[in-house]
Amino acid sequence: MKNWVYIFLVTILVSCNKGENPTEEYTPIPKTLNIPNLFQQKLIDPVIPSDNPLTEEGVELGKKLFFDTILSKNNTQSCATCHNPQKAFTNNLQFSIGVDGIPGTRNSMPLFNLAWNFSDRFAWDGKEFGIENQAFEPVTNPIEMHSEWVDVTNKLQNHSEYPDLFKKAFGTYQIDSLLVVKAIAQFERTLISGNSKFDKYLLDETSLTDQELNGFNIFMDENKGDCFHCHGSNNNPLWTDNLFHNNGLDENFSDLGLGAVTGDPNDNGKFRSPSIRNLAFTAPYMHDGRFETLDEVINHYSEGLKNSPTIDPLMKKVAEGGVQLTTQEKADLKAFLLSLSDFEFINNPDFNQQ
Repeated sequence: MKNWVYIFLVTILVSCNKGENPTEEYTPIPKTLNIPNLFQQKLIDPVIPSDNPLTEEGVELGKKLFFDTILSKNNTQSCATCHNPQKAFTNNLQFSIGVDGIPGTRNSMPLFNLAWNFSDRFAWDGKEFGIENQAFEPVTNPIEMHSEWVDVTNKLQNHSEYPDLFKKAFGTYQIDSLLVVKAIAQFERTLISGNSKFDKYLLDETSLTDQELNGFNIFMDENKGDCFHCHGSNNNPLWTDNLFHNNGLDENFSDLGLGAVTGDPNDNGKFRSPSIRNLAFTAPYMHDGRFETLDEVINHYSEGLKNSPTIDPLMKKVAEGGVQLTTQEKADLKAFLLSLSDFEFINNPDFNQQ
């Protein structure tokens, strides 16, 4: 009888190993996005996949992963290496440098308001559909983190904290690449920027200078800056259409952009329009970081446009080289663009490593 009781107790203890104890079951807490008033007024609901709902535990796990160098081959780089929150989640380099010291060929895109990218195409050339898919590629890219997912998941599985964090976020101790990118995507969807000076102006919480107002009028004027077609207006708080355009950078293309993804020559030289929010923090500019300053960007559209077979029809004044702004108009336009800088966003403790 004593032997039977002993065996019974051992069986109970074995069944209570990690992952098998019913008392360890945990229900993640749903996470509600902190959506700015303007977004609620002007935009439809954000895109949250049904198979990856936001939870407090998932977002916290994603944040920890985002800042952890464990994702890279030699444990030297994290997602935040190229996407620094203090720089609106870019890195101020023309080309990011990978773990092997090799530079890439594209400028690191800033990360914010991704949950409202209704085209669902990500990266400069639109090669990835969905934030989750976009998060897969840098880990194994040979000029970025240059790792293998099996190595990354093994490191996470043998980590002192991660198995428990995955259990709380996703109900399993077994870590795989899909759950890693789901967690990172959850965190990235919380990166919302909507509290710039211009946002406050639209909410009647502050006033603009005459120069900033004049710059906005130039931005919206089809006979002046003519910027709003690709970058939105006061009715579009994203300040981008998230579509792909050839904006007259080159006559010939060493980088085909969207054309390399679709295989359609009509897409050659087209790249995604970035948001013009937070330009104070995100230099250099364009997909290849060719412009070091905002003044250079404005000069490009004013007198630097180059014609090519796929030039966007919105570049209506390409024959004249651009919209031909005066020195004062350029200064006013720049003042308006800088009014879209969100200092609260770059300093938000929820988005920064503690």
